[in-house]
Amino acid sequence: MSRALEPATSASLVRRVVASLPAYDPGADPDEVAARSGAARVIKLSNNESPFGVSPAATEAVCRRLAAGVSRYPDPTGKRLAEAVGQSLAVPAERVVLGNGSENVLELLCQAVLDPGDLVITQVPGFSLHEIFPRMVGARVGKVPVTTEFGFDAAAWRAALAADPKLVFLANPCNPTGAMLGTGELERIVADTPESALLVLDEAYCEFARPDPDYPDGLAVLRGRKRPWMVLRTFSKAYGLAGIRVGYGIASDAALVQALNRVRTPYNVNQLAQDAAIAALGDRAHLADTVRRTGLEIARVTDRLRAAGFRVAPSSANFVFIDTGRRSDEVAHELYGVGIIVKAWREPGYENFIRASLSFPEDNDVFVRCLTEICARG
Repeated sequence: MSRALEPATSASLVRRVVASLPAYDPGADPDEVAARSGAARVIKLSNNESPFGVSPAATEAVCRRLAAGVSRYPDPTGKRLAEAVGQSLAVPAERVVLGNGSENVLELLCQAVLDPGDLVITQVPGFSLHEIFPRMVGARVGKVPVTTEFGFDAAAWRAALAADPKLVFLANPCNPTGAMLGTGELERIVADTPESALLVLDEAYCEFARPDPDYPDGLAVLRGRKRPWMVLRTFSKAYGLAGIRVGYGIASDAALVQALNRVRTPYNVNQLAQDAAIAALGDRAHLADTVRRTGLEIARVTDRLRAAGFRVAPSSANFVFIDTGRRSDEVAHELYGVGIIVKAWREPGYENFIRASLSFPEDNDVFVRCLTEICARG
């Protein structure tokens, strides 16, 4: 007689690798912080959003679409947006893949490329999804530490890349430090990456770094190289479209895009997002103003924090990475108490750091003052 099977539970059905994954931390909920703190105004500095809003052209595009109706499914291929992105970057539209944010493209890459046991190389501290998505499909993740000054350690990268990874995630600028990889450094890492590996250059914050003459255009560095690669960018940061989620990738060849299209959901970028992104892409003046104002605040806030005694990573993005000298979760909790939301960093070795994206000058001044007072109390 066969043994009766025990009834399954939800927990027993979940794959072991999924049960062991760390949860993505989106930061505290503003409504909860407002209710808990009683603050008249909550200053949200946890998600690297732009405080300067979206292009008026993008707002008009969304309003036109809503007026026309949204009862039909969006274009599943995002043809118009792919063509607009391709034209702006001088690449064929068939080498453009769209995502519900650029992290959706990260997920598609892992689903399409990685087998269980494959090795992925990324950086520490780093964007958590560079680790979570590979582990989700059973891949191994190796992490390359930054230098003591938050820079890229070329020797450490060279040693890690010699282990024959299948996929390499390299963020420039880096999240959470904001550190920028210069042209020569990027070219050395590209040269050290085995041609058998897929090199993924995550440039989610590239617009903020471009004013620096040493910041490399990843497409220019990779274009024409006889190796597989992808450059990721997004409309969520400098373009201010975080709330409707649209990112994209530029691939070394159309075959890589076709592979990702086989694993993505057919309507992963909604029609409002497609229309808004096309309009935002054409409004260069709004983008330039956002980048200029953000750069001024990064420099000003960094100087103020350092003058107050904090160790702050040099940032080429729209956020700062701050050593508070205390456990970050405790500092973040005290900041919640006065209505300020930051991201407490919890990767081993960086438990005393917080990441704070910048807002308007008056909000940033409140943040610096409150952080200084909290950390002075010890």
